[in-house]
Amino acid sequence: MAGNTFGQVFKITTFGESHGKALGVIIDGCPPGLAIDEVFIQNELTRRKPGQSKIVTQRKEGDEFELLSGVFEGKSTGTPISMVIYNQDARSRDYSHIKDKFRPSHADYTYQAKYGIRDYRGGGRSSARETAARVAAGAIAKLLLKQEGITVNAYVSQVGELALNKPYQALDFSKTEDNPVRCPDPEVAEEMIKLIKQIRKEGDTIGGVVNCVIQGCPPGLGEPVFDKLHADLAKAMLNINACKGFEYGSGFEGVTMRGSEHNDRFVQEGEQVKTLSNYSGGIQGGISNGMDIYFRTAFKPVATIVQAQQSVNEAGEAVEVSGKGRHDPCVVPRAVPIVEAMAALVLVDHLLRQKAVRS
Repeated sequence: MAGNTFGQVFKITTFGESHGKALGVIIDGCPPGLAIDEVFIQNELTRRKPGQSKIVTQRKEGDEFELLSGVFEGKSTGTPISMVIYNQDARSRDYSHIKDKFRPSHADYTYQAKYGIRDYRGGGRSSARETAARVAAGAIAKLLLKQEGITVNAYVSQVGELALNKPYQALDFSKTEDNPVRCPDPEVAEEMIKLIKQIRKEGDTIGGVVNCVIQGCPPGLGEPVFDKLHADLAKAMLNINACKGFEYGSGFEGVTMRGSEHNDRFVQEGEQVKTLSNYSGGIQGGISNGMDIYFRTAFKPVATIVQAQQSVNEAGEAVEVSGKGRHDPCVVPRAVPIVEAMAALVLVDHLLRQKAVRS
């Protein structure tokens, strides 16, 4: 199976399945001497773990990680860092009824078509549980970014048609973790929570949008042709389960503007070059310009629903499929730390690549 490794200089390789013994990640390319804050890493995993509120899946996993290599006396050694997260609350029997059936909009059929075999227990490797390994790696990437004064903050901006219509500059990111939906506006958050609970009672699911803001990024990150910074961010986000869309800067709204309105005018402020507006989203020509990088990611409704749906089985026969077990009615609350982790991995990789160029 290819496609398990992400990054060029700061590389991660994840392994494991939703109902296997464990999940894990190997990080290669982490510079030596980085203080590894295990409390911070655990906190990031706790933000993503299941069972943390009534609006997410009730699977009970502590998601406690074990550090196996690459760290000595609390600091990275420059050798591969490996971490493992053991599964504790897998209930494979919840999936026995669909072992030969294809769930609508799931990866069941495509995995069967590609490999001729699939792990039907919770989707196996196609399960979003795999992202726990990415969050663990992303936490280390965040520690590296912190040394450079770079911060990554994501938040839920929309659930269904209910949207937070405020620019990120008007928000207090410190309030994002104050509610289970991870929306920094308390009033909008309460409405989102009510909507998700309602959808769950109906045996259905709903989608949403996660916004992300990267601040403190220096100019010069990104490659100008095939490894554009925004292209790598898009790839990272679209590699997250259930992600269906990505836009940065003005995005699709930019098509309604004229060039005279959309162009970001340069000004000199002290020793720094800045822009008066930021429709470019902090990236021009595929390279960061020092302004805030901001983007939006769209997540579809979870495919597993309690309601009965028509499908086919491996023999091509018509069957009825209904969801059992524990599933998220909306993925976006738990997607927030995943979006941050993947963004951090992209930024660290390009940061180290740029340092190599400058040296």
